[in-house]
Amino acid sequence: MKRWGITISLLVIVLVFGLNAYSEFPKMGKGKIGISLKSKLKDTGSRFSALVIMKEQADLSGAENIDDVQEKRRYVYDQTRNTALKAQVDIVQWLNEQNVKFRRFHIANMLALYDVSPALIEKIAERKDVEKIVSNPSVKLDLPTLSLGDNSRNVLDAIGQNIISTGASKVWTEFNNRGRGIVVAGQDTGIQWNHPALIKQYRGYQETGVVHDYNWHDAVHADVGNGSNRCGYDTAAPCDDNAHGTHTVGTIVGDEGSVNTIGMAPDAKWIGCRNMDAGVGTPATYIECFEFFLAPYPQNGNPMMDGDTSKTPDVINNSWGCPQDEGCEGSEMLFVVKALSAAGVMVVVSAGNDGPGCATIKDQPAHLSGDVLSVGAIDYRTGEIANFSSRGPSAFTGLIGPDLTAPGVTIRSAVPGSKYAQYGWSGTSMAGPHVAGAVALLWSIRPELYGKIKETAEILTKTADPKTASQTCGSVPGSSIPNNTFGFGILNIYNAVSNR
Repeated sequence: MKRWGITISLLVIVLVFGLNAYSEFPKMGKGKIGISLKSKLKDTGSRFSALVIMKEQADLSGAENIDDVQEKRRYVYDQTRNTALKAQVDIVQWLNEQNVKFRRFHIANMLALYDVSPALIEKIAERKDVEKIVSNPSVKLDLPTLSLGDNSRNVLDAIGQNIISTGASKVWTEFNNRGRGIVVAGQDTGIQWNHPALIKQYRGYQETGVVHDYNWHDAVHADVGNGSNRCGYDTAAPCDDNAHGTHTVGTIVGDEGSVNTIGMAPDAKWIGCRNMDAGVGTPATYIECFEFFLAPYPQNGNPMMDGDTSKTPDVINNSWGCPQDEGCEGSEMLFVVKALSAAGVMVVVSAGNDGPGCATIKDQPAHLSGDVLSVGAIDYRTGEIANFSSRGPSAFTGLIGPDLTAPGVTIRSAVPGSKYAQYGWSGTSMAGPHVAGAVALLWSIRPELYGKIKETAEILTKTADPKTASQTCGSVPGSSIPNNTFGFGILNIYNAVSNR
């Protein structure tokens, strides 16, 4: 570590949540129209969806001076929505006059447009209040590798070895705390809310009955390119049309009591948002879920008027990606994740399954290194990196990545039908939830860190078990710590909680 010439604490802050002052949208091509969208304009008869990013964005710098997390969240919500409400007046009026279907966002000042023509995009590009117009493509989820074997309702009278390997069970015993008081969120393919391992942890599950308002949102309002799904659209209750979402949330909080302990923080609560239509999402559905989490609102509520930051989750897990080769421009979500970070919400992301090549951390949100906590995958049985785990540096920021690694090979967790994936799933999608659960444990046991994003990232990375690699990526040798294979190392939540 001395070879880097600075202290480890400063190094962590620079590399983890280190770039926090973007004012533009880099790597999206010259001019107002994004590269992917510009290619669609050649067919004058085409119709498509797009995102309009407004020039004025909320100034959230004041959040740094607010110590109380609840006040901080309210401040960010008020700043973002007031900026959007004011800045969007003229363009909203114009879009209504053009009979354009659209959705307004405030978490970043932007609008999603649906079924629009090239001519309309050209007109919008002439507006002085518009910064950028980019594509809103349908993106298919990169599913994890599934091991052969049937899912079943069997009972495992033990804690999962993947959970034990992180030090979580030792934390539970020594500190008598399994994440109580912390709320985690998952945006994914949905969640089976009444799964035996998840029902008691669902924040909407209450003694007086089940309340889905503020605890569940479906961002899939119509077919986004898949053709069909088993849940339908605008679902009033949590539903998983794929299984991926149930599995990831299970790794964060799953537990049936004395059996099937599959989660890192079984006493934390969870809320959810469906961002994919049977595994197919769009940048707009991803952003809509992020916006719901910043200030949850009731079903059929107005995000700009009805948000309640007292119900904001503390940690968000994101086991999905928005690749540029499928039309995502690269930084549509930059101001989105910055707003959440300013609000004291930890954004955990899976690094991607495009390894073992270098610079394969290339999809949003993982490539927004410096503003998210990215997680690579290891085989907890051997401690070795998974071949598929994406390597750094980030193709967007150039920073070292992932930030750290966690179990992501043959992970047993919950799946719909009140069953379990007996033979395990593999992917960085499985690794990220371990870190999301670890944050819940850390914040529950060490409340002085609650909502402190940079400090929490620093502790998790500097207490990780350091791990070197044979691979040199981005001129950073694998013998260095951090490196572009393991980041700072392998998650050790016991070390993080014990570090004072």
